[in-house]
Amino acid sequence: PPFQNDDLDMEAAVASARPQLVEFLSHHLGWLLTTSRHFLPGMALNGLDGITDHREKASVLLDLLEKAGPATWKQFAQYLCMECDLPLDLEILLISSAGEGNGALISCHSKCSSDMFLTAQFSGFAGRRRHRSSSVSDKDVKQQRLDSAEKYRHLLIDSMRQRYGSRRAAGAAAQEQTQPLAFSQAFVNLVIRHSKASHLKERMDKPRQDVAGAPEPEECADTAVKVSDLFCSVVPSGTTKVIFLFGKPGTGKTMLMHRICQKWAEGVLPQFLFTFLFEFRQLNLLKRKLTLKELLFDLFLQPEDSPDAVFQNLLENAWRTLIIFDGLDEFAANMDLSSSSKGGPTLTSHMSISELFVDLCHGKLLPGCTVLVTSRPKRLPNFLLNTVEFLLAEIWGFDHEKVEEYVSHYFHQYSFKEQAIAHLKNNTKLLSMCLIPALCYVVCVCLEYLLLKHQRSVELPQTMTQFYIKMLLIFINKQQGEHADGEATQLNCNKKAILGLCDLALKGLEDKKLVFYVGDIPEHVKEFASLHGLLTVFEVKTSGTCPEAGYAFVHLSLQEFFAALCLMVSRRVDKNYLKKKFSLKSKWTLKNEAKTEFMESFHIFLSGLSSKECRTFLMLLAEQDEAWVQDKQDTILQSLKKLAATHLTGPKVIELCHCTFETQDLKVAQHIGSLLNFKYEFKNFRLTPLDMSALVFVINSGQDLTYLDFAGCLMDIDSLEVLSGCNNIEHLSFRSRRCGDDFASALSKSLRGMGSLKKLELTGGSITAEGMTNLVQASSQCLQLEEINLQDNRIRDPEVKRVMDLFSRMEKLKKIDLSNNDLSLNAVLILAKEVIACQNAAELRVRKDTVMIYFSGPSGKVPRSLDLRWEERKEHVIPTRRVKLCLQDRSLSSQHAKEIVAILQSCPCLSEVDLSGNKLGDEGCSCLLESLPWIPISKQLDLSQNCLSVNGICSLLKSVNTCQKMMEVQVSLCHETAVLRFTENGEFASLPPREEPVFSPDDQQYGEENQTPTASKKIRLTDSHFQASDLEKLYAVLKECSSISELDLSNNYLGDKGLLQLFQFLPNLKMLSSLKLNDNQISLNSVFFLAQSLSTLEHIKRMNLRGNNISTTHGVNCSFPRVRSTSRWRSSFLAHPKHVAAGRCFRLRDCRVGPEDVTRLCQILAQCPQLTEIDLSGNSLSDQSIERLLSFLPYLCHLTLLSIRNNTFSPRCTALLINSINLCGRIRMVEVRSSENAFLHLGASVRSQKTSCRLTDCAIGQGQIDELCRVLEQRGWLAEVDLSRNQLGDEGLRCFLDRLHRVPVTCSLNLSHNRISQDGVLHLINAFATSGNTAEVQVSLCSKATLIIKLTSRDDPRKILRLAECNFQPEHLEKLCLLLEKCTGLTEYISSNNNVTVQAAERLLHSLRKNLGLLKMSIEEPWVCKESVTNLLELAVQACGNITEITICKDKTLFQLGVRFPHCLEKVESVVSRLNLYKPEIKHACFYQRVREKCAQLQELRWSHVELHNDEAEMLVKILLPLPELKKFGLTSSSIMPTGIDYLIMGLQNCQAIEELNLGHMKLSGAAVPKLVLALCEMPSLKRLM
Repeated sequence: PPFQNDDLDMEAAVASARPQLVEFLSHHLGWLLTTSRHFLPGMALNGLDGITDHREKASVLLDLLEKAGPATWKQFAQYLCMECDLPLDLEILLISSAGEGNGALISCHSKCSSDMFLTAQFSGFAGRRRHRSSSVSDKDVKQQRLDSAEKYRHLLIDSMRQRYGSRRAAGAAAQEQTQPLAFSQAFVNLVIRHSKASHLKERMDKPRQDVAGAPEPEECADTAVKVSDLFCSVVPSGTTKVIFLFGKPGTGKTMLMHRICQKWAEGVLPQFLFTFLFEFRQLNLLKRKLTLKELLFDLFLQPEDSPDAVFQNLLENAWRTLIIFDGLDEFAANMDLSSSSKGGPTLTSHMSISELFVDLCHGKLLPGCTVLVTSRPKRLPNFLLNTVEFLLAEIWGFDHEKVEEYVSHYFHQYSFKEQAIAHLKNNTKLLSMCLIPALCYVVCVCLEYLLLKHQRSVELPQTMTQFYIKMLLIFINKQQGEHADGEATQLNCNKKAILGLCDLALKGLEDKKLVFYVGDIPEHVKEFASLHGLLTVFEVKTSGTCPEAGYAFVHLSLQEFFAALCLMVSRRVDKNYLKKKFSLKSKWTLKNEAKTEFMESFHIFLSGLSSKECRTFLMLLAEQDEAWVQDKQDTILQSLKKLAATHLTGPKVIELCHCTFETQDLKVAQHIGSLLNFKYEFKNFRLTPLDMSALVFVINSGQDLTYLDFAGCLMDIDSLEVLSGCNNIEHLSFRSRRCGDDFASALSKSLRGMGSLKKLELTGGSITAEGMTNLVQASSQCLQLEEINLQDNRIRDPEVKRVMDLFSRMEKLKKIDLSNNDLSLNAVLILAKEVIACQNAAELRVRKDTVMIYFSGPSGKVPRSLDLRWEERKEHVIPTRRVKLCLQDRSLSSQHAKEIVAILQSCPCLSEVDLSGNKLGDEGCSCLLESLPWIPISKQLDLSQNCLSVNGICSLLKSVNTCQKMMEVQVSLCHETAVLRFTENGEFASLPPREEPVFSPDDQQYGEENQTPTASKKIRLTDSHFQASDLEKLYAVLKECSSISELDLSNNYLGDKGLLQLFQFLPNLKMLSSLKLNDNQISLNSVFFLAQSLSTLEHIKRMNLRGNNISTTHGVNCSFPRVRSTSRWRSSFLAHPKHVAAGRCFRLRDCRVGPEDVTRLCQILAQCPQLTEIDLSGNSLSDQSIERLLSFLPYLCHLTLLSIRNNTFSPRCTALLINSINLCGRIRMVEVRSSENAFLHLGASVRSQKTSCRLTDCAIGQGQIDELCRVLEQRGWLAEVDLSRNQLGDEGLRCFLDRLHRVPVTCSLNLSHNRISQDGVLHLINAFATSGNTAEVQVSLCSKATLIIKLTSRDDPRKILRLAECNFQPEHLEKLCLLLEKCTGLTEYISSNNNVTVQAAERLLHSLRKNLGLLKMSIEEPWVCKESVTNLLELAVQACGNITEITICKDKTLFQLGVRFPHCLEKVESVVSRLNLYKPEIKHACFYQRVREKCAQLQELRWSHVELHNDEAEMLVKILLPLPELKKFGLTSSSIMPTGIDYLIMGLQNCQAIEELNLGHMKLSGAAVPKLVLALCEMPSLKRLM
């Protein structure tokens, strides 16, 4: 317990004075030795001679004097005070420890004085003592001051006892008989924990976001302390000590301060001579400024006499003065650094309460004193955080033991005490409430009342608000005794007083007033509240005059309750005011901002009053019907729902949950839970069991699973017990160094109740192996758990076997994370053994401090493999389990090799083993590789970064022969890579890609069981820079690897000599299909040798050579056709020639080769059979080199592709490449791109086939046209000539067209992107009009810059001209019309957005004509959508010939005509002149006649998105629809007047020839549809309707 009930503790006083006493006596050691001989036996001082340090010797002497007993010490202390000139504070402390024994002091003094003069060394000290004794006046002044101070001290003690001690209890017995029982209950110690100012500072600085914590270091963990411990911390002498105690409402802060004052008065805190207690709620009443002296004496207790002497003594003993400020959160004024007095305070300075408080904390006033402050968490001043060294602790209230102790005290006189205790223990929600002392009292009051009335059946309220209502009703009922009426009757009788109390409470909160004078309270309200213990009365001092009586609610929460009740029952409060008052304010205000209202629990009470259970109470109190009350309640509930949709930090979420819990409305809770995003993040603040209860209520009310994340949050064990009832948690995470074994043990008990929990995280904690075992044991009962994360704890040597056994029982478990737990290497190896032994473990991944275990989880059996029937005709099922083992960077050495082998051999189902990053070396790896045939690894073994040398590499290569299932070895000394890959249980799990499948579907299904395929094996030995001596060792091993299919020796500095050695034993590698020798410092001579090997070594398939200078080739890659042993395969395979690769490939890149080298190379390649591809890219070939290369093309009989990339070609060289089509008849395509890349594709024979030439982006201009045309003329029959993206221009195009005109060539000619202008287009159209072999021209001068010409030598009836976006000007359009007049064979003319105006279009239609047949004309221009139908028809009849088709699509700006030309046509000019003779009044009729004549052969009429006026609809119906040849008519998405619709429908009845009718997207009225149906019935030829 924090306090003992003994009298003044002498030992504590001596301990307090000891440091100062040792310092003083170390300077007067001779006197101390002489004096000690008179108090101690001589034997006790014998051992002091060996101590040379003065401080140490003085300390030992004081120890001896203390051990001699209290009587000896008192005599010594009194003698010391009389003889020595001690500091005043030290002298007072010694006197208090020695008591008042004058007789002993005089006798001792006389005895010692005679001996003092015997030794000369003490003469100076004795002289000072005598001189001091002779100064009688100073001593009298000092004694007088001491007497006054001591008198004031006793006065303080008496006052404290009267206010807070047993005297007060006895003196107020009469009053307490009329008050509720709990006011005289025994005090039960509270739970107090040290905290860190940094936590609160983070909350103050970031009110909108709780600070996410990386796990705090262990020293930050909050620890439980006693009250006495708060005052025992060591601070420098003269430094003010500030102790800040914060706690949530109702945790007992004020009661604790009263308790401290009471125990000080009883002498339990002897280090303090003076103690003062101030309540901020009373300090609020002060309007004037005070001095420090006035604060202490006027407002607390005035000395009876000599106040100046007392104040002076108090200043001298400031370090022994305790000043308590209770309820900082109730202070109405601002409290910040600006409150400190300017320029340094003086003792006579008059200051505000804020300034006095700040200067006391800063030590500017009464330096060295102890200041104790209490507050709710929301109000920690910034100046404390930033400028003051202070001790921070939090009052938690009760724990379960304290609750039981309190309840035992409360019910000690009742026989049902045990029943009451059991009732609370069995109700988790009630127990959570009782952890707050104020609520515990309320619960006990209600429980007492109910147990007295109903011994067996007790139903307590569910919420805090309901408890407060019940408590009020009980208090009222108790006063009536046995004659009490029902609760409703009692409520009616006291309604006026209750409503008056509600008004008082609300007005007080709004005015920031917590203390009321007599005049503030109506008499009937005062009598009611005092009678029922709702108000407390006390003395209020605002000056040195007589005190006044002050009244306050017994607790601020009670005032908040009555204020909330006022809002719910007052007729003056409407919905808007209620909404304004209801808000979730932050627990921490912004910097320098005073809280405007003391409403910490106000909104919680409002929420509670909105519950259905409180409705009857509110109706009785408000005298209103249920609808009126429910309307107010709904306002609160709607506000709650809106708050859930806003951004809320962790503390505000908890507050919202409290409010929701108070409503007890499951629908509201479900709605709010659904808006919290299914993830609750709480960071760096404390959570109580009551908080957890509210949170669990909201989560359980919802239908969705949630994620709970607690980071750096402080919570006690009881909170976890509450959490056990949460069924909707899917993911639970704790991150805090405070989470140790006790926390893990408590959590273990709660896990079973979380039926939906899938993922559990306890990271950054202090859990050890023991805590882990307990946690895992509990988790094994949670069969639904899938993941457990325990990283960053203190699990150094876990009980691996037991833990893995527990894990094996969890069927759905997928992952365990034990990273950053300082696991020893031994523990890791044991873990590997147990993981392999655990049947559901799938992978152990260890890398440095990362340790993760993966489990297979629920899975079915893997189906049998079709190909696992190779051995002894036994059916074999693939094991469903595959285990991966990764032990990286754990300093495994050769001495661990045997243990690793034993571990690996114990598992029959290993898939991958990763031992990289260790220190196995050659010896350890060799040990492992020797046992490899007996280690069942199915995929891969990684031994990278294990300090391997060439000898170790040789061991790896030998394993290719010793281990039959080995598929690939990948080694690099430079990169420290060493990886071995295996076939999976004899299957071809990782065979290299083939051009054709090995098996046909039939073969896979019906293969014989005794046939075993030979697995292809690969060796990749790269980037190792071997020396000559190393090569001999390696080649000796490689020579024996006859089964390998791929060998990669790139980047090993083999050189010419090494290459020759390699090719000497290459014929032994019968299965070799690929050889790579990149970057091996090989000269050009070796290139020729390698090229020749294509002829000498028949099994080489591809050869890739790469180099970067004239003499060295750095890349060699040879591929070989796959060779199989036919004895193991059915003869049916030989019947498929597709399995044998026929062609060979030679690639030489990035190596400068001269003409002579090319000649020599071509001579060698010409001897190579089946050479199908040559690639000479990047070799800087000159014109002469390319000319020689092309000359050899006829001799390369099987060549299909010649590639020359990244090689700059001159114009002459380009011509040479094009002319190759005349040198070799097998060439099918010559392609040159960007004058750098050339490709020649050759056919198998010289049969007559079309050839394509593509010269793109080669800067071909007018100067190269003649030579290019000569080449093309020789060939004649071409499929395609592509000259796009060159630089022909208009002149180049003219020259090119002139040459082609003279010599016919059949091909598709692409001249796009050649800088052609409108003049060039007109020249092209002229050639098109006059040439007989040009079938089609397509031109576009927009960004696409398209120009395509199709030439034909045959008489092609088609002649099509497509012009798009050519941006023709009027002069161009005039020339275009003149050119088109000459083109009488045109079959189709398409013009799109060419800047053709209506007038130009009319001129164009006059120009387009044809000798015989159909001519289709299309014009797309923006004006089409603007012109009326009549104008467009007037334009149409300007065309020559008979119109067969009219299409108008205004949405596409399309105007299209089809015209048929007969043998004899009437001259248009005569028709026009004849029309001009008509007078205006008859021109309209003549136009109708003209349309009828021109459209006599009209077959198709399509109009879309047009607007038909009545006259146009009339023309359509009278003129166009009745035409005898009209087969198809469409009118879609168009607008027409209602009368016009009717007219159209009537007209359709007369259409005898129409076969297809489209009226899509026409808005027909309801009346028009039946008419249309009738009209359709009158159309005999109609076949299709849309």
